[in-house]
Amino acid sequence: MNPDLIQNILIFALPVLFAITVHEAAHGYVARHYGDNTAFMLGRITLNPFKHIDPIGTIVMPLVLYFATSGAFVFGYAKPVPVNFGNLRNPKRDMIWVALAGPLTNFAQAILWALLLGILAITGINEPFFIKMCYAGISVNLVMWALNLFPLPPLDGGRVLVGLLPYKPAVAVSKMEPYGFFIVMGLIISGVLSTIWMTPLISVGRSLINLILLPFSG
Repeated sequence: MNPDLIQNILIFALPVLFAITVHEAAHGYVARHYGDNTAFMLGRITLNPFKHIDPIGTIVMPLVLYFATSGAFVFGYAKPVPVNFGNLRNPKRDMIWVALAGPLTNFAQAILWALLLGILAITGINEPFFIKMCYAGISVNLVMWALNLFPLPPLDGGRVLVGLLPYKPAVAVSKMEPYGFFIVMGLIISGVLSTIWMTPLISVGRSLINLILLPFSG
């Protein structure tokens, strides 16, 4: 196996595991806060990554795509945390917060990786492996943040949109969920999603992180 590939896997492994684990656990935690104990009863409100890893979506698909495209295109997903929206105290309103919990934790993790990168610089630690891991942590979490905010079910942004819309439009959007994954994949492969959504939003995210960390720049 290519040594560079092994190094890249090691660099991305920890950031990816944290990104998907905290993202999914956050959904379950917020759902429990608003009245749904489904994820808690199934043991999914946990930072144990093995509870959230989907063998196909988290391991096989990203590796196959990585080798098939020589690293140009990688996509994957974790095992979704089960949420019974009918158990929420105010389903239409509370589903917005449950959905936002995942992307917001990814954005928070991107900030923490950026802060760690700054700490490495301040302390004079120039180990390339750790520096690359920090950059990977920022990138992975910003990608997850931006992608999951795309307003199409079953992505988190789609659930937010359903929660914000009036009843009839919300029902119409929710009916797209069975086809949402295939639509998103098509938009990703065609490059449309990157152009109209991912690149601009990630750019905004990086600017926000720089602004948030500005007081620590000294």
